[in-house]
Amino acid sequence: MSSFLKAAAGGVAFLIALGSLSGSAFAFQLFQPRPMWAPPPGYGQYNQPLFARQQPRYRVNPAFVRTLVSFPTVEKPGTIIVDTGHKYLYLVLGNGTAVRYGIGTARTGFEWSGVHHITNKREWPDWTPPAEMIARQPGIPHHMAGGTDNPLGARALYIGATLYRIHGTNEPWTIGGDVSSGCIRMTNDDVIDLYGRAQIGAKVIVL
Repeated sequence: MSSFLKAAAGGVAFLIALGSLSGSAFAFQLFQPRPMWAPPPGYGQYNQPLFARQQPRYRVNPAFVRTLVSFPTVEKPGTIIVDTGHKYLYLVLGNGTAVRYGIGTARTGFEWSGVHHITNKREWPDWTPPAEMIARQPGIPHHMAGGTDNPLGARALYIGATLYRIHGTNEPWTIGGDVSSGCIRMTNDDVIDLYGRAQIGAKVIVL
């Protein structure tokens, strides 16, 4: 076989092999860009601290970026409305407007709803997971001091007498998903913004 025919045969073989990969997960990972809000490869729920110090920062899905929206409601300004189905939290401003934030919500089996009030607010809160969570996830720490490595992030707003909080996260790619054991997650930037606006005693409606 001439060198030209060998080269041509080799090219056909490569195209056939490439075609066989085109429908595979490998081909998708190889040729499709990873969204900026996806986690870096190898990063999971409890190894975010190194990621948090990486540059450039990853961002959330643009659909969940904080924005001012039209929001007619009979609720008073300062009320927090959590739309778990659509992954948005609204802070009512009045005059038919609200600040809309993207959130991460409870996983299947951990959903809840109700009307409560903000009973406390903390900057860089400590995290002490309840015994039920430790039993489900025995590898997690029993207590973590507040700071950049803490899963509660930069701020926490405590909801009534429940175990649930509206809090930050160092995993911004989880915003828009069902990811928690009942708490409402926000990016650190967004929870800092909400923390500065929301008052202790504010009404919280979780849908």
